[in-house]
Amino acid sequence: QVQLVESGGGLVQPGGSLRLSCAASGFPQGYYGIGWFRQAPGKEREGVACIVRHDGYITYANSVKGRFTISLDNAANTVYLQMDSLNPEDPAVYYCAMREYSGMLLRAAEFQQWGQGTQVTVSS
Repeated sequence: QVQLVESGGGLVQPGGSLRLSCAASGFPQGYYGIGWFRQAPGKEREGVACIVRHDGYITYANSVKGRFTISLDNAANTVYLQMDSLNPEDPAVYYCAMREYSGMLLRAAEFQQWGQGTQVTVSS
């Protein structure tokens, strides 16, 4: 059974940093990639970053490019999202998700398994 557990969310001041973790277990052999998404109240779920397992290819949403960094520790079965220079546009519930196939790497509908999410709040 696939399980994804996010952690690391919290309250941070504008300009601050947080590091989110996603602990994964039960993945099918040969899964394609892991992504991070976020959803703010009243808004659609937005793809933030995705990393492809077999070759390490990474893609980011334009809104976070240069500020967020996704990484994958295969030995620990954990995906990280380092978030720097957080601003008032970043607060949301952040989710990690697994996809089994290639395609549009930031499209939520193409991910098969999801974690429960972790809240990120940016406030002074």
